[in-house]
Amino acid sequence: MSADLAKMNAAAAALDYVKDGMVLGLGTGSTAAHFVRLLGERVRQGLRVQGVPTSEATRAQAAAAGVTIVEVDHVAKIDVAIDGADEIDPQLRLIKGGGGALLREKIVAAASDHFIVIADDGKEVETLGAFPLPVEVTPFGFSLAARRIFEALRATGCKGAEVSLREAGAKSKPFITDGGNYILDAKALAIPDPQALADALKRIPGVVEHGLFIGMVRTAIIGQPRGVTIREL
Repeated sequence: MSADLAKMNAAAAALDYVKDGMVLGLGTGSTAAHFVRLLGERVRQGLRVQGVPTSEATRAQAAAAGVTIVEVDHVAKIDVAIDGADEIDPQLRLIKGGGGALLREKIVAAASDHFIVIADDGKEVETLGAFPLPVEVTPFGFSLAARRIFEALRATGCKGAEVSLREAGAKSKPFITDGGNYILDAKALAIPDPQALADALKRIPGVVEHGLFIGMVRTAIIGQPRGVTIREL
């Protein structure tokens, strides 16, 4: 209950950055869902915004809340993107993609003038890596990509490395992203050099995108049960 209240507080604080007429990037996940719900309340009170969703789940929620949806290819820019995180370190580097939407999330975040991450204080870590790093890969040759990802983890100093295919449902079928790809979850005790690992992953054929968000966040709103802490870069 306290974690959910912290998420709601972070989401509510992000509304202070929303102005009439903005194009907003709408993130995916439990904290982002709180933001979309609160945004819908403001829209019903007369706020005029357009939303670019990062997943089909967010699209459905935003549309039901009354937010005008616009396709990412139909906007000249995104004013503010608001999204959650699975981990956030002191340099505002993130692990994202627990919900499987990391590719669209990164595209929208990179296209925004101001990327805001909202999270409860349980997502703050000193070193990234306790949460398995999602890596989106093409279905063709995914097992080959998995071996290369494992090698990249080892080569960049990640101890206890494991790579597994994310599954969905009781029948152990692969989880399929909105883009039709697979997710490989790269587990390690910690990621000592996130930039080195990000560079190594991008060089692997079959890797579409990874869940390390580095140098993208301008504002982090960290929710607690009784308020928020705002960190800026």
